Formats: sequence, structure tokens, C-alpha cells
Amino acid sequence: MAVTSGPAGENVTPVVLALSASGEAVAHQVAAVLGAEVHGREGRVAQADAFFPNALDHARDLFAAGVPVVGVCASGILIRAVAPLLSDKRAEPPVVSVSDNGSVVVPLLGGHRGANRLAGEIASALEATAAVTTAGDVAMGVALDEPPQGWVLANPENAKAAMAALLSGAGATLVGEAVEAADWLADLPKGDGVTIHCTVAPVEVTKETTLVFHPQRAILGIGCSRNCPAEELDGLVAELLADAGVASGALAAIATADLKADEPAMNALAAKFNVPLRLFTAAELDAETPRCATTSEVVFAEIGTHGVAENAALAAGGAAVTLTHPKRKTAMGTAALAMAEAPVTAVAGRARGRLSVVGIGPGQASWRTPEVSRLVAEAEELVGYGLYIDLLGPLAAGKERSDFPLGGEEARCRYALEQAAKGKNVALVCSGDAGIYAMGALVFELLDRGPEEHGVSDAAHRVDVICSPGVSALQGAAARAGAPLGHDFCTISLSDLLTPRDDILRRLKAAAEGDFVIAFYNPVSKTRRTLLAEAREILLQHRPADTPVMLASSLGRPEEYVRYRRLDQLEVDEVDMLTVVLIGSSNSRLAELGEGPRMFTPRGYARKIDGDLAEKAAQ
Repeated sequence: MAVTSGPAGENVTPVVLALSASGEAVAHQVAAVLGAEVHGREGRVAQADAFFPNALDHARDLFAAGVPVVGVCASGILIRAVAPLLSDKRAEPPVVSVSDNGSVVVPLLGGHRGANRLAGEIASALEATAAVTTAGDVAMGVALDEPPQGWVLANPENAKAAMAALLSGAGATLVGEAVEAADWLADLPKGDGVTIHCTVAPVEVTKETTLVFHPQRAILGIGCSRNCPAEELDGLVAELLADAGVASGALAAIATADLKADEPAMNALAAKFNVPLRLFTAAELDAETPRCATTSEVVFAEIGTHGVAENAALAAGGAAVTLTHPKRKTAMGTAALAMAEAPVTAVAGRARGRLSVVGIGPGQASWRTPEVSRLVAEAEELVGYGLYIDLLGPLAAGKERSDFPLGGEEARCRYALEQAAKGKNVALVCSGDAGIYAMGALVFELLDRGPEEHGVSDAAHRVDVICSPGVSALQGAAARAGAPLGHDFCTISLSDLLTPRDDILRRLKAAAEGDFVIAFYNPVSKTRRTLLAEAREILLQHRPADTPVMLASSLGRPEEYVRYRRLDQLEVDEVDMLTVVLIGSSNSRLAELGEGPRMFTPRGYARKIDGDLAEKAAQ
């Protein structure tokens, strides 16, 4: 399976797009080479893992989500699709086009972020021509700012100057104890002008044509007491690496006990060095005790292993590493270092689990934020109400998914947290915004409880929880209406399943007296038909009968239906659970435009405009 580096070091598998029957066979060949899925254009491709209606929109959605795109189509289609999103070449995913007959492969974007490599793999398999145009690859067959797996360029800011010097005729001098391992640099022209260090040691660079490549041969094992200060752990590690003569770029991973998955100082250290944090159970750590230099019966009595720092470093590296720098400690932290003879490209242990609580908006891709699309693309498993996952379309194709029915909200959130507790990357999919009448609050309510309080497990308490906003039904309805939220507003759910009816009525009266614009969520259900009518009568006591009301059903979907009513003519029977009801304040108005009425709530500018007119008339 071909993968490229995504955000936060995630490995993201490319998606192959098939736009026509003439390129369908080639698309499946390319997908087989890359271990990728084929997404096909509806009505034009017979066989695919997922189908999409619009090529430009779909390619743009994948690109925004950070997914590498390989399109079997004309290059211009992909260029037009992603052009509006281009901003930072260091963060954009690879984009590659392949001709329908498979004869030409063109890396369009992200040449040094995996596109050139993808193009080479595809071209080799298809016996095609890879039209690589990046200067370094063409002239020397190597991109100095894209070292192979297991190597890190410590000073990427110098890559441009060094490559320019080489292209201008300068030679390169390779120095350091790891030169022999850097066979990917062997074909560079020899000579003066560019100096390339290949070493695990830190190097002080004074010239812009000097590059430093570190082989990732070191594993850092860490242990600490709960809430160890970040500066204490950071200082301990800095001292260890300095004494060992090992640069931070030579680290392949940081390893520790799974009990420390949520330790702030530990995660800050992994983020600082941009390496994965790998976790081990006490039993897994203790299995390494025979290889350790120090053991502790006290630690064993506390957590079930005779050590953490040394044991973790050895467990992560496996048989390839040797303990070179035994445990050293401060008041609250411990650290040890294990080294391998060659770059470590596969690290044992599990990752800290992540739960992304995402709001996908009403469902249409254009109203879904790029961050949400990225989190969904990175997720291993999708959890949610089946309809909401279906609305993701091709973005959900091929992913493990766990569908839950309406009414299964607690089970849904509990399951998502416990799956993340296993070290998985899970996305909990909600419609609208996940924090507005959705699953966000329930996730944190469960995290606020212990196992004995019918909460979640200790492991689930240690997962990384990310909340990403979505376009709420309130925002979608307001945008369709015009500007009904131009002044103060509130939202009220009319569902009495979890909220006592008396509380709902009390809030209705307060909102009516406060003259707020009101958005009603969950206005009716099959069995609950009276609260909306009661709300109408309460509001009519405080605002005019002709107050505008907007009813917006299935927002952002093909069956979207928007209409306006007077408050005194609001009928319960034309409202369902997919309808957002927007009630204007006493100041809300309908502006009659050529395309129909648009609802707005003045903020006070009219008084200012009228005052200016009066002042002008008086002059």
C-alpha cells in the first residue's frame, strides 16, 4: 500500500479517481499498485469502490481533506479543481494525473511530498513515462528536501540554496558516521560547494549550502509522575541527548507506559520533536526487564513493571535496539535511550487513541469544513447515526464504520470512546455542529464520570479528544433566509425526552419576553405534537401576529424546502423533525426581492440612517 505523509505525521492512502469508461481499466491498475480505492464518476464508470456526481467538487473535497489524489483524467480537470485551495506547498497533499491510456503520469502538485514517488511507482507498473519536472529529480535523481523514510532533514530551510548550488555545477561533500547508510545520496556530484552531514549527532550550521541529515536510530524512553512539569521533563531529555551526542532529529519515537497516554508533558515532548508517542502495557514493559540496566521493586509494586523508561525504549525498538544510555532521573521524571544500527522505520507499541467529534453540517460537501473532512479522512473508524455517515459519500468509502440508530446516543458515544481507548483514530460523526444539540456534550459527560458512575474506562479517559465545528442547522437556515440573526437570538429544543416540559415552557416564556429571534430544534416528533403550538401561543402574547416565521426543511440537501409564514398562521402539521423553525423578533422583517422574500432582523442601523436623513433635511 502506498502512503504519503499527512498532517501530524499521519499516513494517508491516495484515492484514485476514474472519470470515464476509457480510463476505468487504468484506474483499477493504478489502484492495485497503490493499494488504494477507486472513486468513479456516476453514470460514466461501471465499477468503483465509491461514486461521486461531480469531479471538480469531489477532487476538491479530497484535496481539502489532505488526501493524495491520483486522477485518471486530463491534468486540467485536477488543476481547476484544486486551484482555489492552493496556498502552502509544504502542507498540500500530492496530486497526480494519469492519461486514460496509462502512457503518461504527471505529478502536478506535491512533488517533494510524495507526488514524484507516486508517479514513479505508477509509471513503473504501467511501463509509462513519469513527467517529473522538479529540478533536483530531473538533474540528479534526488530531492534533498524529501529524504527517504527513516531519515530527517534537520535544516530544510537550506535545501533550496544547496540544490541551486548543485544545479549550478557545484559538488557535494558527504561527512559523518552515517554516510555509508545514506546510499540515496551516492549519485550526487562530488566536490566542493555543498556540505552534507549524515550523522546522529547535532551539527552547528553556519553556511546556507550545508545540509544535515539524521538517521532516526534512537528511541527515547520516558517515565514521569502525574503532572510532571513540562520544563522539567524537557530539561531532563535535553541533558540526556546532549550527553549522548544525539540530535533530536535522530529520534524515531518516544515510548512510555500506557498509563501516561494523557500526560501533558509527555505529549508536549512528542509534539516538540515531531515523533510518534508509543504506549505499552505494564506486562509488555516488564517483559523487557532482562535487557534493562536498572530495575525497581517499588515501581513494580505500583504499576506492575520493574521499570518504565528503559523498558519502554527497548520495547518500542525491539530486537533492533540496544540500551545505550540507562535511566537518569529528576524529581518527577525518568529518561533512557536505546539505539539501533540502522534507521528505525517500524516502531512497536500502540498510539494514543484519538476521538474526533465532528459536525458535518447539513450533509452537502460544500458546507463541510476542510478540517472536518481532514479528520474524517484520517480516521480509521467512523461512528454515528447511519444516515449521517452516508451523507459523507465517497469520503466514508472503505472505512470501518459502526452505525447506531436514533435513540442510541449514549451507546454511540461510549462505543466511540472505548474504540479510541484501544489506540484507534475514531471520528464520531454528527450532523450540523457537534456541540449544538449533538454528541459533543455527551462525550464530555461520559468522560466526567468514572467507571463506577456508569462512565467510561480509565483508558478511555486518556484518549485525545478533538472537537471540530460544523455549519449548524441554525446557521444554514439563517443563510437561506437572509440575515434573521442580525440581532440577539437564542435556540430552544422542543424535545422533552431529556428536558422536563416545564423547563422548556419556562425558557419559551423568557425568550418571548426578551424578544429574541428564536430557532426551534426538534420542533415535533411522531408522538410530540403540542409543544410547537403552545410555543406559538406564548410568543403571540409578546410579538405581532404578522411576525415572520421561516420553516427550513432538509437544508443543504436536494430535497431542501424553505417557506415563510406569519406567526399566527404557523401550523404544526407542516413541520417535521428535519425542519428548523426560525421565529423573528418584533423587529424582524421580510424584504421583498425579485427572487422572493428574504428575512432579516435590523440591528439599529435604520435609526442611524433616519437620523442622518433628518439632520440633512434640517440643514
